[in-house]
Amino acid sequence: MSITAIILTYNEARHIARAIRSIRAFVDQICVVDSGSTDGTTDIARQWGAEVHTHAFVNQAKQFQWALDTLDIQGQWVLRLDADEVIESDLALEITEKLPRLAADVVGVNLKRKHIFMDRWVRHGGRYPLVMLRLWRHGHGRVEDRWMDEHVLVWGGRTVTFNGGFADHNLNDLSYFTDKHNKYATREAIEVLSQRLGLLARDEALNSRSTSTQASFKRWVKERLYNRIPFTVSAPLYFLWRYVFQLGFLDGRSGLVYHLLQGFWYRFLVGARLMELERAVAHLRDKAHICAELSRLTGHRLVAQNEAPAVAEVSEDRLAPRV
Repeated sequence: MSITAIILTYNEARHIARAIRSIRAFVDQICVVDSGSTDGTTDIARQWGAEVHTHAFVNQAKQFQWALDTLDIQGQWVLRLDADEVIESDLALEITEKLPRLAADVVGVNLKRKHIFMDRWVRHGGRYPLVMLRLWRHGHGRVEDRWMDEHVLVWGGRTVTFNGGFADHNLNDLSYFTDKHNKYATREAIEVLSQRLGLLARDEALNSRSTSTQASFKRWVKERLYNRIPFTVSAPLYFLWRYVFQLGFLDGRSGLVYHLLQGFWYRFLVGARLMELERAVAHLRDKAHICAELSRLTGHRLVAQNEAPAVAEVSEDRLAPRV
């Protein structure tokens, strides 16, 4: 079974060689899609045998879907890997041995991701395992069209889960971490505000059949419960849930830093950014005008729903690809 790996990059010189090394033994084609790196990322990727393609970045979902729609993908299976992620040796072996033996009706494989923060595995606080669909049959998957928290969606069969090691291990410092999450907060605030005001076309295809059950359940909880609670209440409650009831305190001092930043500060920042954007457009009624103002404030180009391309609907037994 041949595999094509797709890796999105922007100034990932610190990580890209490590990511490619972790998959070279079982992947037949490696496609790096870069959005204008200036630190030598593309040169390193080529040195390690990857094809390098350049494309202007809008968001993760659109960048990856561009790769699926445009590149000459030769593998029977597609692997999505972030530049700061690593496929560990036991998972590489599991993929090599199990993938060729999967039944024909298996179209996707979930992987169990662990998070490494300050060089320590965050084992608690609900952070392991994060079950993510990252490997799928070519032609049976796409990326959910969202500004934030997008997932791979599959159709035409069922999914299975592999158990080997799969790590998110970013080597940058806390300045990078906080800057990245500040940008994430803006994108997530756009997503929530769009849902509240019906601004952008919604991709409604995520469910327990099209991606991992865990991802589907978390999305339901976030959209149906969490986002309806004032962030001044939900953010501290979420941190307490993770740190106390999900035993995040067992992750030690670095774990406290992580859970406090990612489980409280980030969630609070999303709420504050959402409040800021809501106030900025409260006087506007026309969706096109609201999107124009949000585009000016955030630097992201937003197109109102009636101007956006349609998103394909989902039948009972098959998740259709995007129109």
